[in-house]
Amino acid sequence: MAASVSAAAKASAAFVHKKELAAAAPAPTQHRAGSGRRSKPCHVRAVASPARAPRAPASTGSVKTAMTMTEKILARASERAGLEPGENVWVDVDVLMTHDVCGPGTIGIFKKEFGEDAKVWDREKVVIIPDHYIFTGDERANRNVDILRDFCMEQNIKYFYDIKDLSNFKANPDYKGVCHVALAQEGHCRPGEVLLGTDSHTCNAGAFGQFATGIGNTDAGFVLGTGKALLKVPPTIRFVLDGEMPPYLLAKDLILQIIGEISVSGATYKSMEFVGSTVESLNMEERMTLCNMVIEAGGKNGVVPADATTFKYLEGKTSVDYEPVYSDAQARFFSDYRFDVSKLEPVVAKPHSPDNRALARECKDVKIDRVYIGSCTGGKTEDFLAAAKVFLASGKKVKVPTFLVPATQKVWMDLYSLPVPGSGGKTCSQIFEEAGCDTPASPSCGACLGGPRDTYARMNEPLVCVSTTNRNFPGRMGHKEGQIYLASPYTAAASALTGYVTDPRDFLM
Repeated sequence: MAASVSAAAKASAAFVHKKELAAAAPAPTQHRAGSGRRSKPCHVRAVASPARAPRAPASTGSVKTAMTMTEKILARASERAGLEPGENVWVDVDVLMTHDVCGPGTIGIFKKEFGEDAKVWDREKVVIIPDHYIFTGDERANRNVDILRDFCMEQNIKYFYDIKDLSNFKANPDYKGVCHVALAQEGHCRPGEVLLGTDSHTCNAGAFGQFATGIGNTDAGFVLGTGKALLKVPPTIRFVLDGEMPPYLLAKDLILQIIGEISVSGATYKSMEFVGSTVESLNMEERMTLCNMVIEAGGKNGVVPADATTFKYLEGKTSVDYEPVYSDAQARFFSDYRFDVSKLEPVVAKPHSPDNRALARECKDVKIDRVYIGSCTGGKTEDFLAAAKVFLASGKKVKVPTFLVPATQKVWMDLYSLPVPGSGGKTCSQIFEEAGCDTPASPSCGACLGGPRDTYARMNEPLVCVSTTNRNFPGRMGHKEGQIYLASPYTAAASALTGYVTDPRDFLM
């Protein structure tokens, strides 16, 4: 169905090919970790073309010097003065992340190509996070974590977030949980940097104003040995989101709206840059939700310009200096989409594709069997606070099993310690218990991608589920005949209370 957009657009978002829009491009500001702006400049590689003498345009057009954020980041990482979409460049990688699903394969390729005794290019730039198939009795899944552990001990990897006692995650102080949320919480996401990971949702980190994308095991094995990757510079689609965010919408509604607008292939190998007053008003976790699902639109990466919100979040999380970059005012974008967010309504993605968009209220007759709140997309602290807000407003109990899977240990702790605004001091865990939800589970990716049959909340039967996760393909959460409705935490909680897909305005307005 058509999206609500600005008055200058039609019923669907405006689509303008090769259009230049004036946008403030703040001068690059160097930041020292934990101390705000640097007082002493450091060496910075050229990221803008040198001044050129005026000349008449060539027959093919004028010389292009302005760049988008993504182009600037890749130019800096490749030590190039300027880049254009379509160029292939070798970039220096700032952080490489892998996990228990792809890590063993990556390690195998590294050893095969560089030698059994080879050392990684930088033991402090490799981050290894077990998170996918953790709380299971599956021997192969357990073996994967053992392979990671042996490799990290051999290589003396500084950032390995290990887990040994599967019976009690709290007995593992190093264990974090979902890699994409842990990367942010542990200070591995920084503006202006290049972060690659063996997981398609690595694009989550673009919320920090950096280039972040998923790569395969072969590429990751090469990065382990060299610290470099060959990347093609993507063109950038700009999404301008303006207007006051209604109290019944979350970032999940925004990204589902966008994917429904452009389709799951609408941003294939494109950078998706999110700007506008609405984006500026979002906290970091909501910005992460936006960038997390650009891959569901085919995007190469998503990016949000770093600002005071970004810098505040990073305080005390990293000891590494960073320098944000911003799109130039005259940068060329592949296309532009504009949304008046104040006119949008809560949406869902119906089975079996993230672009199968519908208004939540249009699905009110869809009976459901369960609700799942969790994952890198919808298992952050802010996501659970949003769900608790709906349960608190209703004062009712859920009518279907409602599974809660915190993304990380920190999120799990927040559920038991942070008071929910307007609750009189109650925590999320207290509100969830009063509403009849399942007890919050051990932090991990959980049933988001199915996993071994004994995975908590896995769909082992052909059920209908409203989920805050990111994909709803057949078999994604387990049973190949299961039906998954992707939704925001607001909509998921509202649906749990009725047993049907439900517009959260029924409880929040």
